[in-house]
Amino acid sequence: MSLRKAYLLIFIILLIDQVSKIYVKTNFILGEEVTVFNWFKIHFIENEGMAWGTKIPGEYGKLILTVFRIFAVFGIGYWLYDSVKKHASSYLVVAIALIFAGAAGNILDSVFYGVIFDGSYNNLATPFSPEPYGTWFHGLVVDMFYFPIWKGDLPAWIPFFGGKRFEFFNAIFNVADVAISTGVGILLVFNKRAFPKTT
Repeated sequence: MSLRKAYLLIFIILLIDQVSKIYVKTNFILGEEVTVFNWFKIHFIENEGMAWGTKIPGEYGKLILTVFRIFAVFGIGYWLYDSVKKHASSYLVVAIALIFAGAAGNILDSVFYGVIFDGSYNNLATPFSPEPYGTWFHGLVVDMFYFPIWKGDLPAWIPFFGGKRFEFFNAIFNVADVAISTGVGILLVFNKRAFPKTT
C-alpha cells in the first residue's frame, strides 16, 4: 500500500470521526439518547480520553495524557512512513493507518474542543463560543455509539459474578475508537501476514 493511499484512509476516518462528533455535540445535550434499534443507541457522553472514562489523577493528569498521546501519534506516524518505505505488508500498513487515525481523532478533541465549544450540560454546545468550557489540551472526548445488546441478572452458579446485574455491551465509543480497535484487531488476527517472516 502506498503512502498516498494510507493518507487518504486516515483523512476519511478523521473526517467521519470529527463530523459525527461535532454533529452530536451541537445537536445533543450531554446524556441525551436516541434509540436507533433496541440494541443500538446514540448516547452522548464526554470523557477525559481514556477507555471507559478512566482518568489520570491530579491537576495535570489530563494534560499529561494529551501530551503523551501527541508524542505517541508522532511515533505511530513514523512507524507508518517507515513501513511503507520498506514495502511492508498491506495488512500492517492499513492497521497502522487505522490506529494513527483513531489516535489523532481523539487528540483533536483533547487539544481543541475545550477552546472551541461551550459546555454541553443542559445545553447544546455552540462552536466558537465566547465562553468555552475549557482550555487548550483540556478538551473532553465525545463518545456516542452504545450497543446494549443484553442486560440481565447472571445465574447464581457463575463464580464471582453470579446473581449480579450484567450488561453486554456497556462501553460507549466513537469512530476513532473503532479505528483503533480495528487496527489492533488486524495486527492480532492477521499477525503472520502483517509481520511475514523474511528468509
